[in-house]
Parts: sequence; C-alpha cells; structure tokens
Amino acid sequence: MAEQNQPPQQQTRPGTTGDMAPEPQDSMSSYVGRDLLKRKRALITGGDSGIGRAVAVAFAKEGADVAIAYLSEHDDAKHTADLVQAEGRRCELIPGDLADRGHCAKVVEQAVSALGGLDILVNNVATQEQVESPEDITDEQWKRTFDVNIHSYFRVTAAALPHLGDGSVIINTGSVNGMRGNKGLIDYSATKGAVHAWTMAMAQALVDRRIRVNCVAPGPVWTPLIPATLPEEKVESFGEQTPYGRVAQPDELAPSYVFFAAEKLSSYYSGEVLAALGGETHPG
Repeated sequence: MAEQNQPPQQQTRPGTTGDMAPEPQDSMSSYVGRDLLKRKRALITGGDSGIGRAVAVAFAKEGADVAIAYLSEHDDAKHTADLVQAEGRRCELIPGDLADRGHCAKVVEQAVSALGGLDILVNNVATQEQVESPEDITDEQWKRTFDVNIHSYFRVTAAALPHLGDGSVIINTGSVNGMRGNKGLIDYSATKGAVHAWTMAMAQALVDRRIRVNCVAPGPVWTPLIPATLPEEKVESFGEQTPYGRVAQPDELAPSYVFFAAEKLSSYYSGEVLAALGGETHPG
C-alpha cells in the first residue's frame, strides 16, 4: 500500500471518489476469492464508495450477490455495481436517506425482493461534521448524526431480522473514535461508542438464534467522507498520528468483513470489535 499522505483538498458533501487525490484503493483488484460466501446474499449500507465499495467487491469475489444502500452518490454507486457485476454477481442499487425511518425498512424490503432473501447485513453508513467546541454542535446536527450512524443500524437491522436465520451474520462499522473519543467529532464519537456497545448486546441477544454479530472499528481511512467533512489542513495530516504514519485504504479493511461474514473463518466469533488502527495497540 502507498506510504505517502494525501495533499490538502476539500469537497462538498457527501463527497465523490473521482474527485479525491489520490483516489482510494477500493476495488480489491489483487484480492482472490475462495467461494467463502458462495450463494450468500448481502445488504451493505453506505456501499457506494470507500469501505462499503471494497466490502461489496470482496463479497462478490467470494461468491455473494449484494445490494447497496447509499444516499445520492449515483456515479460512485454505479462504479461499485460495475465492479461487482464484473465478478459475475448481482448488485442492486438502493438510493435514499437512511436517516429516514421509513426508508430503512424499504431498503431491506427492496434488497430481499431483488436478491431472493438475506444472509449478511453490513451496517456501514456514516456521517460526521467537525466542530471547534461543544457549543458548535446544533440540535439538528446531533440528531442527524445519531439518525444516520446508529438509528439506521437499529432500524435496518430490525427490518432485516425476520429474514435472517441460523448462520446469518450482522457486521457493523465502528471507529477508533468510539473507543477513545475525539474532541472535534463529539457526536460522531458518541454514535460509534453506541455501535460498539450495541454490537455486544445484540450478539448476546441473538446467540440462541445462531446469528453472529460483530464490528470492525477502523482508525483513519481514506474515503470520500474525509475531504467532504474535514478542513484542508486536517485532510493533509489525516492518518499521520498512527504508528504507520498514514491512512488505511479501504482494500486493507474489507478482508476483515469477509472474515466475519464467512462461517468457515469465524464461526466462533460473536460480539467482537476488531480494531484496525495502523499499529496502535491500545486506543486511549
């Protein structure tokens, strides 16, 4: 993986992959599948770009059909679909705002209808907005961050549970900020801490139904969310604080989702929060 950091840059929300310099490594081009997810059906929220795109392609290379829920980044979503379809797998695109309660249920309904069922749910969608002080967080910002980052996880999962059964998997995306907090991303940190605790609680609640629930909690990752939500100077130094001295690429994280999705690899794992932190051994 590339060692150099990214130059200063900014985008308008929600951000697009094609405008990033350099573009993220998110197509899993060197990844070789082993049919670990053959005939599985997966729904990935926030699957148009970044981690979601890499996970979608990795799942396809392992034999899964996928549905992708995303906000409005149609070009990015289409590119992800092209990558999935190049592997001979189906990719259903489902645009819309997952902060909306009703849309969460519709996403699951459309995914199940298109794929013929559901075996894997990846709750990955997220938003963030940096602030200088706690007083800068408006009630509107606080509510939206929670609606997208944790309420959608609860709502999509609640709609999906009737379709999940023995051997099904739920994988949530957390964050290092949910482990130690971040003074500039207070509401985001709170939601990610909630994701971690919710993962552990849901794993306990679903163990008798043999549905495994796990979480991947990355450190800094080079995705469109970063230039779309951070100031230029923060983008330029993003990832420098890690022992590796750089951001992660989405391609480096997707195999962790394959690990949790594949029963052959992780049948004894549930309630885990797997932190990918670039050499950092103890957050906080």
